Amino acid sequence: MSVHWDEVEPRELRAGDIGGLWQALGDAAGAVGVGVNRVRVAPGDRTTPVHTHGASEEIFYVLGGSALLWQDEETCRVGPGDCIVHLPYANDHTLIAGDDGLEVLIYGTRGRAEFGALERAGVLRFGGDAVAILEGPSPWEREPPLDPPEPGDRPANVVALADAEAAYGGIVRRLGKSAGARRTGLNHVTLPPGGTGASAHCHSAEEEVFVALDGDATLLLYPRGSRGGDPEEHPIRPGHVVARPPGTGVAHAFRAGPGGFTYLAYGTREPDDTTYYPESQKVALRGLGVSFTLPSS
Repeated sequence: MSVHWDEVEPRELRAGDIGGLWQALGDAAGAVGVGVNRVRVAPGDRTTPVHTHGASEEIFYVLGGSALLWQDEETCRVGPGDCIVHLPYANDHTLIAGDDGLEVLIYGTRGRAEFGALERAGVLRFGGDAVAILEGPSPWEREPPLDPPEPGDRPANVVALADAEAAYGGIVRRLGKSAGARRTGLNHVTLPPGGTGASAHCHSAEEEVFVALDGDATLLLYPRGSRGGDPEEHPIRPGHVVARPPGTGVAHAFRAGPGGFTYLAYGTREPDDTTYYPESQKVALRGLGVSFTLPSS
């Protein structure tokens, strides 16, 4: 359900100048169909070999430090609050940490038929860690050195927090949408003291993952089949990760503390999703664009 990233054991992945400390936050919090990793990279190192995905959509959010985004033989600078979206088949990419290092969140969908291309390493990857090579070095070890060009203008798939589309009076910044995401969404949400944001709800098909950035809050969980009433309460602080897999029937909401609460909300865009709001008894059918209210009992 939730975990603090200080409790998640980091793994060091390393091959030459490629690698860093990776924390599988989504897995630790109980995510099922999506992955969320916190990656910390030393100055000058790269997050991964240059690669693309054939099925997964990736969203990056820079937490701290700086980097060069290497994309299709060109580079641009990115820093805190920047969001990067990589669509399937869209472009070759990696991040090169700046002089102050890099801390970044990497979100991605998980497809059973996922495959990826690491063209510079001469490798095709199928289904997670299965690699289409019979022998020899790993894909990371095969990657040749990278000589990045001077940074230029930002491409359309990079957006700064301040430039992202605003909603609900500026409380929400639609980062993923602004950077071109199609299958998933990433929103930056700032709640005022005592604010609750979205009403308590649960999804039948969409999966959501929340990462607390600033302030504090209470996570409210309403029991399965609940028609409102008293929820369970769980304290949330910066670094907490909350996963809400689909089909649990357990509605969730956040209530900001006295200092307000800022968080990232990531979710899949499932066209057949049904959303239930226990407090209002509203049911929304996304694929049909229809909503209705259940009769009182």
